Amino acid sequence: MPIKIPSNLPAAKVLEDENIFVMTETRAISQDIRPLRILILNLMPTKITTETQLARLLGNTPLQIEMELLKVESRVPRHTPEEHMLAFYKTFDQVRDAFFDGMVITGAPVEHLAFEEVEYWQELTEIMEWSKSHVHSTFHICWGAQAGLYYHYGIPKIPLPQKMFGVFRHKVTHKGSILFRGFDDIFLVPHSRHTTILREDVAAVPSLKILAESDEAGVYAISTDGGRQIFITGHSEYDADTLSKEYWRDKDLGLTIKLPVNYFPNDDDKLPPPCTWRSSANLLYSNWLNYFVYQTTPYDLSDLTPHS
Repeated sequence: MPIKIPSNLPAAKVLEDENIFVMTETRAISQDIRPLRILILNLMPTKITTETQLARLLGNTPLQIEMELLKVESRVPRHTPEEHMLAFYKTFDQVRDAFFDGMVITGAPVEHLAFEEVEYWQELTEIMEWSKSHVHSTFHICWGAQAGLYYHYGIPKIPLPQKMFGVFRHKVTHKGSILFRGFDDIFLVPHSRHTTILREDVAAVPSLKILAESDEAGVYAISTDGGRQIFITGHSEYDADTLSKEYWRDKDLGLTIKLPVNYFPNDDDKLPPPCTWRSSANLLYSNWLNYFVYQTTPYDLSDLTPHS
């Protein structure tokens, strides 16, 4: 089944060229099927790139998805045209009375700041609180995961001695996890972050389950009972060249940056990196949409049961 997005969203042309089934709004109206409403709070600076990455994964499932984009009002993006934001993004005031089957909260390049120092922190916490009564399952990514764990459970982020940067081996810790149903014993995930969370802090919260982790990158996936909140510390949505672009950006700025781990062939930054995490990324999002959204969300979203 397709993902339903605005016909003129830049991601539409990219996904059609990749043979991802994209449905126009006009065609979707004629179908007697309720699509899953997925709200994406996009905090990344390269918003069009992130939209496309997430739409690619959300659209590669047997389910019909209606994707809506949300922005914070307290920060004006510098790397995305204003006309794009006006055309495709809604404000929280425009969606606060609506209900959604699922929500994705992306990462953001603000790790150097304490959470309370982030200029849109108050707005973000209002959205996260709202999600408990208006979203069936919320999927937090990287800094978004750290922010969610801090707001909901008081778990702090810890500065790393050096950037966690590269593609790392992971394993499923909670063997009964349906979020990782069908995963290989070892799977790869990109990480790009300067902070982490401690396993013992997560384990101290009875309502949280650690689902997957890495010997090098630490805790990767955390879920509440029933999966109403899911926290992912890596970037499975990244394209093959995303870490490369970050690496060369910092190099060109004269910053000290090490080669991404397990990324460039033979650690040669002149060679194009392969994507070694695409299949697990597709399976992760497919499992989330199927088991934690589609299978359990009420048909009438106004019947959503709030969760703590």
